[in-house]
Amino acid sequence: MEAPLRPSAPTREQLVHTLYEAAELEHNLMCTYLYAAFSLRDGDEGWSSDERQATTRFRRTILRVALEEMGHLTAVWNITSALGAAPRFGRGNFPLDPGELPAGLVVKLAPFSDAALQHFIHLERPEASAEPEGEGFAPEYRFTRGVRSTRLTPMALDYDTVGTFYAALDAGLHSFVDQHGEADAFCGDPALQLSRAEVELDGAKPVICLKTARAAFNAIVEQGEGAPQHSPDSHYQRFIEIRQELATRKAIRPDFQPAFPAAQNPVLRPPPGRSARVWIEHEEAAITVDLANTGYALMLRLLGYSYLVPRPSPEKALVVDLALGLMRAVTHLAERAVRLPAGASNPGAHAGMTFTALRDAASFPPGPSARRFFRERLEELAHAAETLDRSSRDERTARAARLLGDLALRAVRGFDALPRSTPASVARTSEPVRTASVATDGTTATPLPTKPPESPAIPVPTVIDGIEHIEAHALTLIFDSRKCIHARFCVTGAPQVFLANVKGPWIRPDAVPAAALAEIAHACPSGAIRYQRKDGVANESAPPVNLVAVREGGPYAVRGDLHLEERSGFYRATLCRCGASKNKPFCDGSHHEVGFAASGEPPTGRTDMLDVRDGPLSIQPELDGPLQVRGNLEITSGTGRVVARVVQARLCRCGGSETKPFCDGTHARIGFRSS
Repeated sequence: MEAPLRPSAPTREQLVHTLYEAAELEHNLMCTYLYAAFSLRDGDEGWSSDERQATTRFRRTILRVALEEMGHLTAVWNITSALGAAPRFGRGNFPLDPGELPAGLVVKLAPFSDAALQHFIHLERPEASAEPEGEGFAPEYRFTRGVRSTRLTPMALDYDTVGTFYAALDAGLHSFVDQHGEADAFCGDPALQLSRAEVELDGAKPVICLKTARAAFNAIVEQGEGAPQHSPDSHYQRFIEIRQELATRKAIRPDFQPAFPAAQNPVLRPPPGRSARVWIEHEEAAITVDLANTGYALMLRLLGYSYLVPRPSPEKALVVDLALGLMRAVTHLAERAVRLPAGASNPGAHAGMTFTALRDAASFPPGPSARRFFRERLEELAHAAETLDRSSRDERTARAARLLGDLALRAVRGFDALPRSTPASVARTSEPVRTASVATDGTTATPLPTKPPESPAIPVPTVIDGIEHIEAHALTLIFDSRKCIHARFCVTGAPQVFLANVKGPWIRPDAVPAAALAEIAHACPSGAIRYQRKDGVANESAPPVNLVAVREGGPYAVRGDLHLEERSGFYRATLCRCGASKNKPFCDGSHHEVGFAASGEPPTGRTDMLDVRDGPLSIQPELDGPLQVRGNLEITSGTGRVVARVVQARLCRCGGSETKPFCDGTHARIGFRSS
């Protein structure tokens, strides 16, 4: 029988199959990079300041690459969802067996080292690069996957570099759309995808057409695997820079070892026969790794669940927040594990998180049963972490235990606040329920559905210097998107006014009374929302107490009669303190992108009551330095506790001070640039 002719475009099944491999590939690379980052030391006795700083840079760079891999993975999930399929969250366990990927792609867990770094460079190399594989990472043998003939059953692609793989996937998607048309090709519900409303990742952009799908592919290739040879911010170039700095450090001190001797391919049970796996026998290490693995597995289930819940359901954002919180707890546990011995069978080797993949990471159907599972699992994790914390007395374990305890409480509160009726994903597509009424003669009649009340029209804003002015009956609402930090007080406090996730004009100011709208504006911490009354009612005035609230891992939220550089006449602002904002001195959310970690609960200092608590508050951002603040000021923690009462202060905005929120001169040592 002759083989069928090759079709002009791949089938939807073939595309989804290839996207599943793309998801597994990004997922696996992310895990290997995280493992290497977790293995790095903090700085041993005898290390020079340069060595400690270099190791810190290594960790930050690798973690940033891993976070970008998470963004790539999200982009692949969104494309898969756009095609009408359920994204894949599973992957094989480490080390991957030959055949799961092409022969030239070896994926296994290994601590940071010269060889592992060279392996990463080889994985991320551009197509024209001759970078060799790292020592010990060569494939066991060469083979070819798939066949040239076309089959209905999807066949894996064979490729030399990841960039080549994405180029083939992009071409296949283009052909598929040409054959079926965009409307039929992208038949999935965009509201099921992840967006910036749920997670701050570059890949979290809904895919609705070929243009947006190809933009996602291009971002993956240009930022990571398959970037041009000299792309300055690609993963390839960043790993090259680490290799160069590591060589410099070792030229000065040949025995410099920045990482713990973490096991290659650790496992939690005795491996069968002779194996390239290390059994973690040490009990505390095994318990710690087990906790980390469980948190990681639950994170995947939560992310899978998020793709079944449509936006704007609050449940979608809740499960994503729980997943991201789990990743933070997992990081503490993984860093603790690598500091513990593997066990008697492998003397000299340390433990390490195994990223154990469950047999199936598929999500549960949306609704009360899934919510019950998530609550139960988080409570189990919190209890186990608390028990481990009592015995280990380790700072990282304690942080993980606190995080997991908080996540368990947040899950209970969050899920209990959701409606107990039909899950949102079902209710969106079901017919409206028509209630029966009883007629005067006693018979039952079903009335025709009533027409919903008409909503006020959405006015088109006038844009002046990039700021939107929206006219309402009693006031002019003013919105400056450059200052918005997405605190969401507007869309949650007045959802009938601020219409989330719509194209074009999105603010309907006459949907609520002017007084209520003014209160929503007052709640906006960034000052992105302001107003001018037109009905004779007084406009916003300065608060009775000048305040700076230190946000956990975020900006300064300032309230007062503000005089910022040459600007005045406003009373609310959020100012960058991570050093990464592209809109300094204002916060633009970059603290999420850079993984800024800084407490919102600094220690209490001098809190003597001030004679005057209001008045002008002058804020002058120093060039490449801190915020110089002068005026009567109360500095509070994120929870409202008074940290200090001052009449002048220099507030850190480089993100590096050891005495946050106050400047300690670190900006000069780290070369902070304010523009």
